[in-house]
Amino acid sequence: MKKLLLIPAAMLLSTAAAAPKISAQSIIVNPTQPDLNVSVRVDKDTTGNQNPAYRVGDKISISATVNRDAYVYLFNVNPDGSVDQILPNRLSDSNLVKANTTKVFPAPEDNFNFTVAGPIGQNKVLALASLTPLNLDQISSFKTTQDQFATVTAKNQAGLAQALSIVVNPLPQNSWVSDTAFYTVAGRTPVSTGSLFIGTNVNNATVILNGQRLGGANVTYSNLRAGTYPIRVQAPGYRDFATTVSIRGGSTTNVNVEFAQAVTPAPATRYTVSIRSTVSGARIFVDGDEAGVIRNGGLDLSLTPGVHEISMVASGYRTFTSTYNVTKNGQITITPTR
Repeated sequence: MKKLLLIPAAMLLSTAAAAPKISAQSIIVNPTQPDLNVSVRVDKDTTGNQNPAYRVGDKISISATVNRDAYVYLFNVNPDGSVDQILPNRLSDSNLVKANTTKVFPAPEDNFNFTVAGPIGQNKVLALASLTPLNLDQISSFKTTQDQFATVTAKNQAGLAQALSIVVNPLPQNSWVSDTAFYTVAGRTPVSTGSLFIGTNVNNATVILNGQRLGGANVTYSNLRAGTYPIRVQAPGYRDFATTVSIRGGSTTNVNVEFAQAVTPAPATRYTVSIRSTVSGARIFVDGDEAGVIRNGGLDLSLTPGVHEISMVASGYRTFTSTYNVTKNGQITITPTR
């Protein structure tokens, strides 16, 4: 694994009815609210609201809690876009978690530890809980009989979202749910860190610091590297708020955003792009969001001008992904390979 380094304990002694919504930020979201709940945490943040920092070489553990007996699958999205499958693996006894219990990975009785190994940057842990076991053969596999962890073929958040949506799509919507946690990997050299609080007067605001999404507003984010950064606060229906903030070591910087009256955006120019394919039932994704299914040889899309990533996913075929610069009405023909 690139960031979760396996160290055996012995060595330490000597050394659905509707398709899920695809989102590159949340990775995967159940379109309904099931009575199954799962929460995932890293050991430096028991609230799930922060973005704690780990230095290279630090030990890390991940915990999952469910309110019903469920099979829990854990993935780590690395800063370089690669994805690690943390659970299930060949070292833990089982990925079945009992109702109203918290299971820690690795557990104290497990014969291994996770150690942060890099690369440096923000990581996201995805927990996917299901009432029934899931078949992950299309997502990951053990390359050799000696491998203790499976290799994930999906790349980056959007790729993992698309792959997992295929796995959970046949399931009843009330039988699976997901949750995410964040943490940052820093170098071994100690760095000065501070905290940042962003307060707003509206709901559903999003905080973006130095080009990276932190999460929601009205939250204190800790373990942020000291320095001056651009910050942007966004809320649906309001103009973005942008400024710079100075984060000082050992202190909390407060930023209060008072959004003005909501604005109605002017209608954007759109073009009709026809996706043509002979694979009936193939699913088409635009910029990570599912746009429709190929019927009668095609699917018409309404797209804004600019560059868009278009993917086609179909059972029995290799996933097709390419980018197109939309400047006028047109047609795209996709011929996937098996």
